[in-house]
Amino acid sequence: MLGFSLNVAAQTADNQFKKPLNEIISEIETRYSVKIRYPQELVKDKYVTYADWRFRPADVEKTMTNILASQDITFAKEGDKKYKLQAFQYHLKTPEEGQQQLDYLASLYTDIASWEKRKSELRACMWEALKLSHLPARPTSQPIITNKRTYDGYTVENVAIETLPGLYVTGSLYKPLNAKGLMPVILNPDGHFGDGRYRADCQYRCAMQARMGAMAFSYDLFAWGESALQVKPEDHRRSLAQTIQVVNGMRSLDWLLTLKNADPKRVAISGGSGGGSQTMLLTALDDRIILSVPVVMLSSYHSGGCPCESGMGVHLCGSGTNNVEIAAMAAPRLQLAISDGKDWTQHVPETEFPFLQRIYGFYGKTDVVKNVHLPQEGHDYGISKRLALYDFLAQNFALDLKKADESKCTIEQNPAMYVFGEKGENLPANAIRRFEDVEKLVQ
Repeated sequence: MLGFSLNVAAQTADNQFKKPLNEIISEIETRYSVKIRYPQELVKDKYVTYADWRFRPADVEKTMTNILASQDITFAKEGDKKYKLQAFQYHLKTPEEGQQQLDYLASLYTDIASWEKRKSELRACMWEALKLSHLPARPTSQPIITNKRTYDGYTVENVAIETLPGLYVTGSLYKPLNAKGLMPVILNPDGHFGDGRYRADCQYRCAMQARMGAMAFSYDLFAWGESALQVKPEDHRRSLAQTIQVVNGMRSLDWLLTLKNADPKRVAISGGSGGGSQTMLLTALDDRIILSVPVVMLSSYHSGGCPCESGMGVHLCGSGTNNVEIAAMAAPRLQLAISDGKDWTQHVPETEFPFLQRIYGFYGKTDVVKNVHLPQEGHDYGISKRLALYDFLAQNFALDLKKADESKCTIEQNPAMYVFGEKGENLPANAIRRFEDVEKLVQ
């Protein structure tokens, strides 16, 4: 009998048929008569092993997948025979892949019992992924509150809350003028829109909530706004930012619910873009929130492009989840998803929203989950989206919609909204000054 080994390692070529990636891209362009654009730094000093073996004569896209996947590079079609290359986007799938994942997830549960089991497993995993079980005790310090301003139908105060030892979240508390009795509490987490909570659209939204009869708290993203006095702005794109933002939201709510007139039975949250990611995740984790309005972020194929939205791996829980299943964890609580036609929420009416309705249907509560879709609009928290929010809040929290007149809002300049002064001169003595010290708090 012939003696030969079936050892696969013996089949490895000495030179591995290695070629520079830029040469392979040029060869693809020539062979398939296509144009491929890319930044030079994306391919610099990169080599492809078994390069020519990866070609498929009749399929340019299969060839590109075979070659580029080995380099953590993806491609997108830009037109007839035109492609763009980019670094692998871990948070992004295709709409088709998003639909496939939803179909798979839907097969995991058929009634309340199986869904509640799945939700419990997801929540436990998310809690651990975010390291929320490893936090130090909540600081006992009182919030720093400064510079109360009185406007038409509402007041504004600057607030800093110590959410972890030496770490402060800064925000603006809007209240109705001369309000009596219990009133709703509404968290307004910031998104990745320029100027953060100082933007006019954020001020409009919170002022109208207050004029309608609610307490509204708008607060900075981690390492944005005054938070950047404690760490560097680039620290916002560290994975731990996701945990800090969850802690900031929960501990802000802890404080808000201690305030006179705060109604624990009417707690809401709404944010757009990255604030929409926070809206869905906080609602999934915190049962005190009974009404949520995620704006321009409900998507089966986009998990949030910033580590502050997806950096701690919560979307890997339960062998893989997505923002739609996370949003479904709000069921059977009140929810309004606001979507548009020009970003990753473009398919919500036919893809993501039916998934939510099915979960709410387990509870016989399909009437409490809504979708407002704006097919001609884009990625913002503009007037149409704000009007939809005001209407949903008025319907469900017994607020006065007639008072949601944005012409009554006074748009403030940034310095008026600072807690710690224009140059951070009033930052507390115990305030953390380095990201490394934040890391030590969450082990």
